[in-house]
Amino acid sequence: MVLTDTHTHLYYEVDTEKRAALMQRSFDAGVSRLFLPNVDLASVSRVVDLVNTYPQNCFAMLGLHPCHVTPDWEAELEQILSAKVGYPIYAIGEIGIDLYWDKSTLPLQQKAFKKQIQHAKSLDLPIVIHCREAFDEVYAVLLEEQDEKLRGIFHCFTGTFEQAQRITALGFYLGIGGVVTYKNSGLAQVVQQIELKHIVLETDSPYLTPVPYRGKPNESSYLSYIAQKIADLHQVDMEYLSAVTTANSKLIFGV
Repeated sequence: MVLTDTHTHLYYEVDTEKRAALMQRSFDAGVSRLFLPNVDLASVSRVVDLVNTYPQNCFAMLGLHPCHVTPDWEAELEQILSAKVGYPIYAIGEIGIDLYWDKSTLPLQQKAFKKQIQHAKSLDLPIVIHCREAFDEVYAVLLEEQDEKLRGIFHCFTGTFEQAQRITALGFYLGIGGVVTYKNSGLAQVVQQIELKHIVLETDSPYLTPVPYRGKPNESSYLSYIAQKIADLHQVDMEYLSAVTTANSKLIFGV
């Protein structure tokens, strides 16, 4: 069984021994493919270090997170996208719009989002979208940029079934994480209606820890709890669920 964590910030752990333990627990849980989105210029080197240490298991993305979009975002983005990382980049991400923390930067976030989408299309790469309290704003940009090259993952999807249909109709996959295990989130009822061909798994570690570890730091090894919940919802076994979602990740990232 091969599980794929399509979105983890495991590189936030800088202690070498603790990070090695995190990776080993992931492998022990069957999570052997980990995709790493950076968030700003400072995090690029951390992603590089983890990929260099586990080149068969860790895969990099590059992008500027919407919460890091400041008035001088263009200069930082240029440095991120021109970083000499020495290995392939498999997506531009995570990118998008976040209106939870600061609505005043919406115009800047929209510009940064569009520019990174266009960069991804120029490289024929998928995008990985961060969307928080901004579904309509993100969707509007996707409609503007829609063409045969626009593709990727709608990370941390927690929306309605109608929203899921709108996103998958654009050719995007839905990244489902720990929220699906939360009793009162309502996401389980939505995921039950979404065909597995549209779903990929993610932890977003160290955030959004699934039950039974909710309240503690998340890690990629906990992906197995998310996978089991989705398997139960769709009444399939873990082998099948892992095979379908890993195949979906390979279609997206090409690896």
